[in-house]
Amino acid sequence: MCGLAGWVDFERDLTAHTETASAMTGTMECRGPDAGGLWTSTHAILGHRRLAIIDLEGGKQPMVADVDDPTQPVITYTGEVYNFQELREELRGLGHVFRTTSDTEVVLRAYVEWGAGFADRLNGIYAFAIWDPRTEELLLIRDRMGVKPLYYYPTTAGVLFGSEPKAILAHDEAEAVVDAEGLKEIFSIVKTPGHAVYRGMYEVKPATIVRFVREGRSEEKYWELEARPHTDDLDTTIGHVRELLEDIVERQLVADVTVGTLLSGGLDSSAVTALAAKALTKQGVEQPIRAFSVDFVGHDERFEANVQWADPDTPFAVEVAERVGAEHIIVELDNEDILDPEVRATVLRAQDLPVSTGDMEYSLLILCRALKEQMTVALSGEAADELFGGYTWFHDKEAVESNSFPWHHPFEKAGGIGALKTVGLWDKLGLTEYVKGRYAEALDEVPRLDGESGLEERMREVTYLNLTRWENFLLDRKDRISMAVSLEVRVPFTDHRLVEYVYNTPWAMKTFDGREKSLLRASMRGLLPDSVLDRKKNPYPSTQDRKYELALREQVEALLVEGAPVLGLVSEADIRKLLDVPEGSYGVGGPWSARAVLERLIEFDTWVREYDVRVEL
Repeated sequence: MCGLAGWVDFERDLTAHTETASAMTGTMECRGPDAGGLWTSTHAILGHRRLAIIDLEGGKQPMVADVDDPTQPVITYTGEVYNFQELREELRGLGHVFRTTSDTEVVLRAYVEWGAGFADRLNGIYAFAIWDPRTEELLLIRDRMGVKPLYYYPTTAGVLFGSEPKAILAHDEAEAVVDAEGLKEIFSIVKTPGHAVYRGMYEVKPATIVRFVREGRSEEKYWELEARPHTDDLDTTIGHVRELLEDIVERQLVADVTVGTLLSGGLDSSAVTALAAKALTKQGVEQPIRAFSVDFVGHDERFEANVQWADPDTPFAVEVAERVGAEHIIVELDNEDILDPEVRATVLRAQDLPVSTGDMEYSLLILCRALKEQMTVALSGEAADELFGGYTWFHDKEAVESNSFPWHHPFEKAGGIGALKTVGLWDKLGLTEYVKGRYAEALDEVPRLDGESGLEERMREVTYLNLTRWENFLLDRKDRISMAVSLEVRVPFTDHRLVEYVYNTPWAMKTFDGREKSLLRASMRGLLPDSVLDRKKNPYPSTQDRKYELALREQVEALLVEGAPVLGLVSEADIRKLLDVPEGSYGVGGPWSARAVLERLIEFDTWVREYDVRVEL
């Protein structure tokens, strides 16, 4: 999957600054441990760290279109293009000669042939930079759904860029400053497209080309969701969803390394695992797909059902693995594992920001480490809930009618917003107005269908909010944590063909049997056990061990010392109000609970220290 970094300066000779560029690129070694490289010219340096997946020997980067002509475009690329074989044949027909079998060269030659507009031809997950010496122009391009990250930091005479903020912050011109706007983004659970939290830094928006020339910066969208009439009947729709998913998963199994799956036992990951197993059987592969699950010691015994979690995952994951013939590996954790200081430090370093979903992020890192011991690529079920309507807030009348981001409703009900108010952050940062403004911006973007009204119109809005905000929050978490251990995670449900089709399927059809994710369940009927198909949606597992909350309380108590950075944000008195709430009152965890606020205070304090962040309110 790789990591990239670079620097463009139109006013000075960068050939004397390779040491700085090397330092920037070196921060991306976790994303690409297999090889590294720099390409240097007078006004541009491109850096790359490689995780070898396709064409293990020939796909080295940065890659130049013509090695004998220094005026030809050069690329530093991260991601996978799943239709690269078809594009290669098309380009060959147009006279292009390839020296590698990598998808990177296909992307580069597609630019040479078609210019920046070639991005619309790509099917995949990617983020890349192309420097064209002929025009002294830098292009930063990101995939349609924003699976792969890409950040930039404009300077007085150019730009710094990288796969993650840490690459940019390794440069002397970039400052780790967070102002009130950045703090609002951290604590509001909004995930505004393009917002990078650090002042002066931006994230390339999904499906966007950012162009830098001497005269300045511009950006353009090359794809966006459109509202279209859906003319297929129910049976045709169910069949087409199945056909699309079979094609998508088969394409995403292409690799020159071992591929496995993440299997929770829920519908989404079970569907991906079953389709992958079916595709490998079709290809004549004898070795079973390896499917990995995470669980907590004693979780079955202490489990308590609630509005988010209906039952433990593991029994369903076991059943799916047996049904599809997968080799099933369970990674079992206890409190010590997710409280391990090394694990927590690695997660913070991976994300460059305080945690958002608490123990889920720490357990995900440990799970990814276990996968990496046996493989380099894994398929995961992210984005199905946003697309097919799986979350509780799609089906909660109050959440749907809340006139705000619908996931804020369970966050408020579970006490998370109340906890932020207890420590004074909600009002101090003006989060009510911030959320209101960001919500209005998002609604203005929603593509409308003529004649659509009532519930159908509202559910189109809710789906759009989830696909463009909440989903990007989860995709970013999965990418950053998995790449911290050099594991590439592919996400079949983000394929734009599926997204376009299901987004425009009427809500009445998406819930035709009165359940969540009716279309997806119907499309998987016969392939998965009925127990899984009829199971209520569960989020990613979170520990319910009360001892974990006690450990968090002890860590928060330890913050109440002179000089703790968090005390510049919240007072000791307000923190004590939070600690005065009786033990066991914070819910089971996750991004919706008050317990997550304890996590955020701890990690905020650590983040400010470790990144030497200057907070300016």
